[in-house]
Amino acid sequence: MTPAELEAARDRVVPDVVAEGLRVLFCGINPGLMTAATGHHFARPGNRFWPALHASGFTPRRLRPSEQAELVTYGLGITNVVARASARADELSDEEYREGGRILEEKVLRLRPRWLAVAGVTAYRVAFGDKKAMIGPQTRTIGETRIWALPNPSGLNAHWTLPAMAEEFARLRAAAEAEGWAETEG
Repeated sequence: MTPAELEAARDRVVPDVVAEGLRVLFCGINPGLMTAATGHHFARPGNRFWPALHASGFTPRRLRPSEQAELVTYGLGITNVVARASARADELSDEEYREGGRILEEKVLRLRPRWLAVAGVTAYRVAFGDKKAMIGPQTRTIGETRIWALPNPSGLNAHWTLPAMAEEFARLRAAAEAEGWAETEG
């Protein structure tokens, strides 16, 4: 993909991968330019979402971004806090995050996933006005949907290694299983 093709994808919106009643709705911060250019969530090769998802046991094999539609068969989905694509999350304004949080809340109330997993605790803090949120389960719910803040899987988030990230995804998976997720699987 050329730099011009990536730049042409700026501000595009990538469709969600969703269905009603998902076990976990994963929520990115916003689409990156590679995601917007390809139409596939978490598409940049350095992004650790797909490896962490598999390493944590959510999927039986590592899916490619182009296979994102398969997530629904596992009771999983993907959306974003902010819909428009940018090169970096720091290009977004706090107002975009807050508006994205309002839209996300409406989406969650409509789709009713068991868990909303926001991949980026800083985005979660701004979108939902919870300055003290930490990685892990949150006390806040949206309707009956519980919320878990995950580390941002972007390769730019060097503070989190893939094994540590996969461990946090696995904690979420264990919490979902404790609520009967394994019994209702496929």
